[in-house]
Amino acid sequence: MSMTRVIAAVAGLVMLASIASAQAALGDVAKKEETRRKDVKTPAKVPPSPSGVQPKDGDKAATDEPKKDEAYWKGRIAKARADLDRNQTFADALQSRINALTTDFAARSDPAQRAQIGNDRNKALAELDRLKKEITANTKAIADIQDEARKAGIPAGWVR
Repeated sequence: MSMTRVIAAVAGLVMLASIASAQAALGDVAKKEETRRKDVKTPAKVPPSPSGVQPKDGDKAATDEPKKDEAYWKGRIAKARADLDRNQTFADALQSRINALTTDFAARSDPAQRAQIGNDRNKALAELDRLKKEITANTKAIADIQDEARKAGIPAGWVR
């Protein structure tokens, strides 16, 4: 009977270790994507206007502001919602990684391994805190866009 318990315990630890390594891989992919996005540069030159005529100085202020039609509002709210969704998904994945690291930390007896796992867990907790702040900012941005559209008299369907 006790041999069965030992085998079950070992199988459980092996399964937890595999989950932790899978979560670590997900975290690495997310960090690489975040780094890649920070490195993307915006175009330095403004493309010529469709008519081929460059605006005069007096007309420049009028052409700098985008046309606020249905596509503008739908695109703006869609981008804000996509940012929120991406951050929420990343936060959920990060929480899973934190849970796996916590379990792995408790299962380790080697102080060096526990220290490394503890450092990884602390980094993940800091990143999760940053993400929660971004999620709050994204939620506020969506509310601000909807409020701005309401004040501008935009149909509600454009920002749904």
